[in-house]
Amino acid sequence: MDIGIDLGTASILVYVKEKGVVLKEPSVVAFDRDTNRIKAIGEEARLMLGRTPGNIVAVRPLRQGVISDYTVTEKMLKYFIQKAVGKQRFRKPLISICVPSGVTEVERKAVEDAAFQAGARDVKIIEEPIAAAIGAGIDIARPCGNMIVDIGGGTSDIAVISLGGTVVSTSIKIAGDDFDDAIVRYMRKKHNLLIGERTAEDIKIRIGSAYPRPEVEQVDVRGRNLVTGLPKTITVTSKETEEALKDTTLQIVDAVHSVLEKTPPELAADIADRGIVLTGGGSLLYGLEELIESKTGITTMTAEEPMTAVAVGTGKYVEFLSGTSGEA
Repeated sequence: MDIGIDLGTASILVYVKEKGVVLKEPSVVAFDRDTNRIKAIGEEARLMLGRTPGNIVAVRPLRQGVISDYTVTEKMLKYFIQKAVGKQRFRKPLISICVPSGVTEVERKAVEDAAFQAGARDVKIIEEPIAAAIGAGIDIARPCGNMIVDIGGGTSDIAVISLGGTVVSTSIKIAGDDFDDAIVRYMRKKHNLLIGERTAEDIKIRIGSAYPRPEVEQVDVRGRNLVTGLPKTITVTSKETEEALKDTTLQIVDAVHSVLEKTPPELAADIADRGIVLTGGGSLLYGLEELIESKTGITTMTAEEPMTAVAVGTGKYVEFLSGTSGEA
């Protein structure tokens, strides 16, 4: 059984050959400090973020696309693999895992080791933009340029792909989590209101904007007033979230711009013709397509299933490899 894993900062997706994406859970682990035992993994642990007593901590073992807590990541991987394939398995699976395009050899080795420890027969490491392109349904083997912007939880990967490989790429540590942080900072500065990351994420999903909306939307936000120290509810508009997210979204646009500047002219012509494809959970932010389009002048569209594109691509990559080696 072959498995593809999208090991993300915000969530982990597991793709099983012929079954599709069988599991999608937040990459959060809650463990008891006193006994060092894991209390919960995934969705159950996410609900504990910011709400735990002193002895229990809910942590994200991956920060900005990189393993920050090795043992916890290994246990989390083991748990998800078992959950995805079940207990009855006769042979160890072949696992392909994707990593951000900017990771170092050491970081890549850490992912590989964690997968072997979690019970893999063999591990294939694939770069995120290539997985995203395959998952978005792009035929990457053809000699024409495709531009992929994969905005995850911890990193955004921007790459130009042709003939099955990356021609120009960059990986920036600015993505969905930074959108949340920007909203937290804005609320504190503008409204003297302290909110948690889960509330910030909720605001981002409901009314977050990277580009002006046709109609201004609003939502009630609860938090702690920093002046009085008491709980308080205020109303926030989508216009305010646009202001809050401005700097962060523009950094992604700048990264897209810098990759376009380094792209060979023939491939740049292909991209102008075919457009830019957005994948990853971060690409669901309202108005991101319009923002990139307005700044670059190139048609921008979001993949059909942006959340699962990388996981599907990672799983299909193994098939792509066996296909190309067969032809060669």
